[in-house]
Amino acid sequence: MTEELYAFDDKIRQQYGMFCGVDEAGRGPLCGPVCCAAVILDPKAPIEGVNDSKKLSEKKRELLYEEIVHKALAWQVALVGPEVIDQKNILWATMDGMRQAVEGLAIRPEFVLVDGNRCPQLDIPAASQVKGDATSASIAAASILAKVTRDRYMYQLDKEYPQYQLAKHKGYGTKLHYELIRQYGIQPFYRKSFLKKLGY
Repeated sequence: MTEELYAFDDKIRQQYGMFCGVDEAGRGPLCGPVCCAAVILDPKAPIEGVNDSKKLSEKKRELLYEEIVHKALAWQVALVGPEVIDQKNILWATMDGMRQAVEGLAIRPEFVLVDGNRCPQLDIPAASQVKGDATSASIAAASILAKVTRDRYMYQLDKEYPQYQLAKHKGYGTKLHYELIRQYGIQPFYRKSFLKKLGY
């Protein structure tokens, strides 16, 4: 599987030059930031096991995270918080986070490949790739960095606010999570625009 993802990247590189893969984690949850990552992989140092973060175990994602940040030519993660999500909207926040991640790279890519069906506004040529995290090694690597960063953020919040059991549901709108919100109310890290049906 990894070979197929790297073969796809080789074709993109031949066509456009050095490029970064971009993905996000956390568009859907009721709280916390949306995390966006950009990665320029080193084609000479392939990382075995890179795949769509949703297809990997948490343990595997953590191991790959460390390998990606050590072997990638450049990487960057940007977090956009609930206040911006509420003020603008989640799509705007996601696109801006992606832009920040790309612009924060230590190396400027010649091309940007973004997971999904739309691209942020950039001054670098870019294209979107539906299901890119299962197609491109670079996007898969970005999906891993974004997911691990967000999960670590939620574990930290869980230590500070154990009543919400954030480590269990990672902020997603599970039945348990809604029950805990009704019981304890919300904190500043919640997205009020996602909780209108609860009266926020």
